[in-house]
Amino acid sequence: MKTQQINFWGPRSASYWFTALVAAGIIFLGLRFMLAPNVGAEAFGIPLPHTKETIAYGRIKGIRDIFSGIVVLGFLISRKPRATAFAFGAAIIIPVSDCLTVLFVNGVKDVTHLFMHGVTAVYMTITTIFLFKAEPKN
Repeated sequence: MKTQQINFWGPRSASYWFTALVAAGIIFLGLRFMLAPNVGAEAFGIPLPHTKETIAYGRIKGIRDIFSGIVVLGFLISRKPRATAFAFGAAIIIPVSDCLTVLFVNGVKDVTHLFMHGVTAVYMTITTIFLFKAEPKN
């Protein structure tokens, strides 16, 4: 008799929704950079001068954000907790480097944007730990 493996990790799991929130958020931010690069850059913490070239860089950032969110959502929707954990964990480099970039450009006085990027990195780290602990059950 063949036994069927049942994967209990999914929409009933908190780590699933914590991950989905960030993936959807990064897709939203990417779309904002694509459609309104200056608005996206302002919210990021480093406004862009309004030139054709800098607007292009905003759009380049936007498409990379959208891609990152779609990759994580793909693993999430297919209910692959380990793959999701590896992709989501690797993506922690993004808010960490964003925080460092804001620090180097704006200095320590830009507490709002440093806090925003820093908290995102911590949130993603904690969620990644939960994702690695989410094992499919038989």
